[in-house]
Amino acid sequence: MDLFNKNTGKKQGSGFNILSGDSTDGHGGFGVGSLSLDNLTPVIIDPVEERVFIDMGAIHARSEIEKKVKLLDQLEELNDPKLYWMVWVTTAHTDQGSPKYFGVGACRFYREEEAPEGSRFKRGFKSMPEHVNNMDKALKGRVIVKGMDDKSLYMLREYLKGFSEDYWNHSSSELRSALGE
Repeated sequence: MDLFNKNTGKKQGSGFNILSGDSTDGHGGFGVGSLSLDNLTPVIIDPVEERVFIDMGAIHARSEIEKKVKLLDQLEELNDPKLYWMVWVTTAHTDQGSPKYFGVGACRFYREEEAPEGSRFKRGFKSMPEHVNNMDKALKGRVIVKGMDDKSLYMLREYLKGFSEDYWNHSSSELRSALGE
């Protein structure tokens, strides 16, 4: 499991948000019809440093890579940005009740490694429509990994397999194939 996790000295979350109950189940009140984020887990991939880690702060734009970052409107405004992948991974049960990876939505996140002179904030860029749409698609069981390089796909695949070989084996052939198996 620690094949790509180089955060060994940092406090880690408990792992994937796996298979909790439906908060809107049966009561018909406020929130019915809204999407539940209970089974959503953000996985961050840093292909340069070869790190893959879960960061639940990403759900509220407060992940490790987003802290103290001022987002700009255009990628072209950044000086030599570093590419990260923020991957929305969802889980579900198979018809037989076994847990599986259900959906994957990969999104680009760019960040300068140094703050501009006179600023305490690094600058970054992400496409909000891409993040919202790919999160939504992952929640609905779609697999969106378009544009991911082979190294990042490999890192994601090995991280997911290392987290749980059972989840991986119970996942759809479409998901496993999209991640290069």
